[in-house]
Amino acid sequence: MANSENMQKIGIFLETKDGALKKANFGVITAARSNDHELYGFLVGGCGTDYKQVLEAHGIHKIIEITFKGGSFDWNPVSWSTALIRAMDHFGVQTLLGLTSALGKELLPRIAAALDAPLVMDCMDINLSDHTVKKSQFSGKTTAAIKVNGPYYLYGIRPNVFEAEPSPGDAEVIAFQVEPESGGLVVREIRQDDSRGIDLTEADIIISGGRGMKESDNFSILFECADLMGAAVGASRVAVDAGWVPHSMQVGQTGATVSPKVYIACGISGSVQHFAGMKTSGLIVAVNTDPEANIVKNCDYYIVADLFEVIPMLTRQLATIVNINP
Repeated sequence: MANSENMQKIGIFLETKDGALKKANFGVITAARSNDHELYGFLVGGCGTDYKQVLEAHGIHKIIEITFKGGSFDWNPVSWSTALIRAMDHFGVQTLLGLTSALGKELLPRIAAALDAPLVMDCMDINLSDHTVKKSQFSGKTTAAIKVNGPYYLYGIRPNVFEAEPSPGDAEVIAFQVEPESGGLVVREIRQDDSRGIDLTEADIIISGGRGMKESDNFSILFECADLMGAAVGASRVAVDAGWVPHSMQVGQTGATVSPKVYIACGISGSVQHFAGMKTSGLIVAVNTDPEANIVKNCDYYIVADLFEVIPMLTRQLATIVNINP
C-alpha cells in the first residue's frame, strides 16, 4: 500500500443485520477501492461475527468500531448520524459511502445536512477521484451523470450494482468512542412489518407477483418456491395497493429499487414504474399468459403460461434437487 499520508481517505458505513455484515457492503467496498484511496470502514456498535478477516479480504484498511460511552448503541438516527460525523472528523475522512437502503436513507441525508455537503443517492456508477456519479432518472428512461463539489462528499450506492471482488490485505481495528447525542429524539418502539425472508435490496434472486396472483393467499406459492431458491419475494404496486402484501415488498419507482442476479416476474404486466425498479437485474424472466405484456418485451426469457402451473412445477423440481443435494 502507498504512503497513507498521500492517500485519499474514503469512509464506508458498514451495515449489519442480525449480528452479521450485510453482503451488499462488499459491493460498496469494491466501488470505493483504488490505489490512491485508503478505506475506512465505520461499524456502529460492533458486529457479532469475525468481521475483520472478511473486511480485510475485500480491501478495507481501517475498521473503526464506533461505540457510545455508557455502552448503549440502541438505534437512534440522531445519535448514529452524529457518531459517524464525529468519526469522519477525527480520522480526516471527507468522503462517505453507504447503501441506498432504509438505514442509509435515514442516516446519509442527516449527515449531509449537518455537514452542508452534497449527497447523491442510488448511485449506479462512481468515480471518487473526479467526484462524479451516474444514476437512473425519469423512471429509468435515462441515466444522469452528476458531478458534485464541496468540502465533503456523500454517496448512497444502489445495493448489488457493483459485484463484490476480493482484494486481500491487512486491516487495523480501531476503537472509537463518542458521547451519545440524541438531540431530543427518543425512539419509543421499532415495529416490524409483515414481510418475511431476505431483504429485497440485497437479494441475489427475487421472485415477484403482480395482478396475476389474484389474491393474498396465492403469494404462498411464491414464498414456497423462494425458500428453496434462497430468494426474496417481491410484488408490483397493484398487489400492494390491493392489500395482498405489505408495501415493504413493493418493487418499483415508489417501492424498492433492486438489482438481483435473477428477477422472476409472475403475473406482472411490466409498467414503466415497475421496470424502473428492477431494470438493472442481471437476468429477467417473465411468466405471463399475455405474450404482448410489457414485461415480456423487456425480459431475457419468458414463459407464456399460467403462473399457477409453472411456479408449483418449478418448486417441485427445486425440491427434488434439494433432496438429492442436502
